[in-house]
Amino acid sequence: MNPKKRYRRFLLWCLGLDLLVIGILGIRYLNLKIPDEIHVEKGKDQDVSAMLARPFVTFEDTVPVSGDGAYFLPCRLFGLIPFKDVKVKNITAKEVYASGDAVGIYMQTKGVLIIDTGEILSESGEMEEPARDIVKPGDYIVAFDQNRIQCKQDLLEDLADLCGESVTLKVRRGKETIPLSLTPVKDEKGNYKLGIWVRDDTQGIGTLTYVDENGGFGALGHGISDVDTGELLSIADGNLYNAQILGIRKGEKGNPGELSGLIRYEADNILGEISENSKNGIFGTVDADQVKNLDLKKIPVGYKQDLKIGPASVLCCTDGEVKEYAAEITRIDMNHEDSNKSFVIQITDKELLEKTGGIVQGMSGSPVLQNGKLFGAVTHVFVQDSTGGYGIFIENMTGNA
Repeated sequence: MNPKKRYRRFLLWCLGLDLLVIGILGIRYLNLKIPDEIHVEKGKDQDVSAMLARPFVTFEDTVPVSGDGAYFLPCRLFGLIPFKDVKVKNITAKEVYASGDAVGIYMQTKGVLIIDTGEILSESGEMEEPARDIVKPGDYIVAFDQNRIQCKQDLLEDLADLCGESVTLKVRRGKETIPLSLTPVKDEKGNYKLGIWVRDDTQGIGTLTYVDENGGFGALGHGISDVDTGELLSIADGNLYNAQILGIRKGEKGNPGELSGLIRYEADNILGEISENSKNGIFGTVDADQVKNLDLKKIPVGYKQDLKIGPASVLCCTDGEVKEYAAEITRIDMNHEDSNKSFVIQITDKELLEKTGGIVQGMSGSPVLQNGKLFGAVTHVFVQDSTGGYGIFIENMTGNA
């Protein structure tokens, strides 16, 4: 083939590939900007198609109504290519009490979490790893032979009775509970061991986002995962505590900052019970007698399609008092696959920047306000720029999503 023709064909292939990539990226961009579902207040006249208007996207005038009273709004690319159906759900306007209080968190796992396996120096002087390729990090031990395991102490008591015979561990792996047989190894001190590293609780400091009219609370805006396995912790129960902030490690490029504080794990310091640890936060019920100890502000819930690029504010506690600080919404992804990275927020308040450098660990759950409404909560800080981070829409936390 003529070299010029080969070169021309190569250029055409490159052009075609570029157009394909641009098309894929464009569709992905529109998918992030146009949600699968939105909520509108009952009785309020709103032009939904105007809210969702985007270049190259058109919405049909007629819509099929679903059985639950919602309706679907079909949209097309260039008026021709079917793109997606947006579910529009009519809901009653809601108000909650925004917080911003720093809180202590203590949770016990549902069973004993296996972090990893390890080698044992046996009585004979050899290194052995009896649990290798049998248990997996992220498994939860729920029974030892016929004995139920609820915490690490239960497991230690059963391990003390080992005599060298194989044992059966029942572990929860994902949605299944499976039996696993292990043969213990006698170590150099004459004790039998299984060679597994375990954990049964976790604790830390975060921020309370809201309390609803029924006393239910939401905090953090993201779930609590195990630091070793990276998996969302399966919890049996837990408590929310009053926390006293004692110091701040200021955030800087490449090194996220942190709120450090004191949590007294005493009965009279419990704010409420934690019942759920999910990808959108931790949830539970506040003790009615402890509500007076919280800084709460009644405020309407705002919906994602009403959140705008521009000025906003955050509520957080860095020195014993909840204050409102200026911020800026710089990006909004209405349909992000990771719900707690739905928008980008930048701290602009000089006082908060001076104190913390922006967003620090412990501020997760800080309420995000705009135009007198609660739109979401801070969830992550950017490692390379502590002034900014991600947030979650409040409707994802309150269960309306």
